[in-house]
Amino acid sequence: MSKTVLITGASSGIGEATAKYFLQKGWNVSATMRSPMQAGNWTKTEKVICPRLDVTSSETIEMAFRETIEHFGRIDVLVNNAGYALMGPIEGVTPEQLERQFQTNVFGLVSTIQTVLPIMRQQGNGTIVNVASIGGRLAFPLASSYHATKWAVEGLSEALRYELRQFKIQVKIIEPGGIRTNFIHRGSTWTSHPKYTNLIQRVKQFSGSLNDSLPGPEGVAKTIYKAATDRSERLRYSPHGEAFLLMHAVLPDFLWRSLVTRMMLGTG
Repeated sequence: MSKTVLITGASSGIGEATAKYFLQKGWNVSATMRSPMQAGNWTKTEKVICPRLDVTSSETIEMAFRETIEHFGRIDVLVNNAGYALMGPIEGVTPEQLERQFQTNVFGLVSTIQTVLPIMRQQGNGTIVNVASIGGRLAFPLASSYHATKWAVEGLSEALRYELRQFKIQVKIIEPGGIRTNFIHRGSTWTSHPKYTNLIQRVKQFSGSLNDSLPGPEGVAKTIYKAATDRSERLRYSPHGEAFLLMHAVLPDFLWRSLVTRMMLGTG
C-alpha cells in the first residue's frame, strides 16, 4: 500500500519540488495550495490530488485533510511548507502585517498539526516535517518579523517531539539556506520607513543579486524526503545551510556580525 504525504504550499518552489520528488518515489501526494487552478501538468495523475488549502483558514484546512483521507485513506507525512517573509525594519511594521506573518508561518502551521494529529494517532504512527529556515537559528538585517516566526517554529517543533513520542509520531525540522525560488520576489512582502531607506535598498540589492547564484529547491526536496523516511531521533536537517550554521556557532559574535554586515550591507 502506497504511503501518503500532504504538503502545504505546493504550487511552486520548495513545495512543488517536494511534491514531485515524493511522487517520483511512488507516494500518493496531496499537493495542497491556495489556488489549485495554478497546479502544473505534473499533477495530472491518479496519485496526486490538489485540495485547496489556505493555512490562514481553518475551514480549508479541515476540508483539505478530509479530502485527502477520503481519497487516499491515510496521511503518513505532513510537510508544513507554506509561508512567506515579511521584510523591512520593525519600526515600519504595522500590527496587521505582523499578525498576518504569524498567522501564516506559525498559527497556520499549528492548525495543520492539530488537524493531522487525531489521524496519525489512530494510524499508530506518522511524521510531521516543519520547514523552518537557517533563519530560525540565526538572523539577518531587515528580517526581524520573519525570523521571529521561524524561531517560533523551531521551539515549537523541538518541544512537540516530546509530546508525540508516546504516539510514535516523529517531528522533523528542515532548515534550508538560500534557495533559488520565487521566494525573494513573490514570497516576500516589504514594509518601509523613511529612516531606513538606504538600508532597505542595500538589502534588496544584495538579495536580488544573490538569488540567481543559489541552488534550486530540488536539494531541499530530497532532504525533506530523507527526513520524512528517517526513523532515527534526528530532529534538524539543514540543506545548503550547514556552512552558515557552523560559522555562526564557532565565530565570536563580533566577527559574525562583521561578516554579515560586510556581506549584506557592504560596510564594516
